Amino acid sequence: MTDRAADVRPHGGMRSSGAVAAIRLTLCLLALTLLILSVVPPLASYARRFEFVEALQFCLLGIVVPVCVACGAPWRHLGLAAAEPPGITEDGDVVAPAGLRPIDRLALGRRHHTEPWRAVVVAGAYLGVVVLWRIPLTVDALARHGWLALVEAATLVPAAVAVWLELVESPPVSPRLTRPHRVGMAAVVMWVIWVLAYLVGMAHGAWYDGFDHTVATGMSVSADQQLTTGIIWMVSGLAFVPVVFWNLIYWLQSEEDPDDELNRLFREERARGRTVDHGAGPA
Repeated sequence: MTDRAADVRPHGGMRSSGAVAAIRLTLCLLALTLLILSVVPPLASYARRFEFVEALQFCLLGIVVPVCVACGAPWRHLGLAAAEPPGITEDGDVVAPAGLRPIDRLALGRRHHTEPWRAVVVAGAYLGVVVLWRIPLTVDALARHGWLALVEAATLVPAAVAVWLELVESPPVSPRLTRPHRVGMAAVVMWVIWVLAYLVGMAHGAWYDGFDHTVATGMSVSADQQLTTGIIWMVSGLAFVPVVFWNLIYWLQSEEDPDDELNRLFREERARGRTVDHGAGPA
């Protein structure tokens, strides 16, 4: 019975690992597909005519595509990470037979620099880019000049991927934040995006002037702006709310009992005291 169980476990582990790899590959392909669809017609053409379609384009570039990239972890497929993850000896030396790639260096750097303020800087930079691409000046420019969508993608996607690397596992990169900090960061980022969308939805007049809201388009200012708000709220909520609840639940379930922690400290102190007495006895 024991030998049979030992034979089954590796097979199950391989199956699980293969399923995870397949899911990650699917997410990578989905990210590439959505990125292309976001900047080419017909979506790009409709984004210049309707405000809610431009909001959908923003959500794809600023939220959905980065989520798929971070969760898909395409680093080894892109040659940015070694096929074999580097090992660390007991002395702290890094062993990388295939050499260190950029993502490997990033992952190792996070182990040595775990300060939360670094993640705060990343989140602040992302929110700065988000605000830049949601203010009337830039949105109106996007409506008039379609090529700016490429600039939006080139700035928004990397900034958003950097944020999601602070929130989810993307092997070999791990978040430097603890789970409570991830909850706070995800909530703050989501709320800022929601506030930007709320300002558009509650505006009495046209928040963006670059879109045509005549009878020919069949879309009123109010309907267009309310759809814009609803899309941004829905997409950002579907992305960030699961991160908040997953990390919150996992943190609460894995939190140690204070009494157990106190007993553990007492046991360590007693063991340390016995070690000192044992060393001092022969003298």
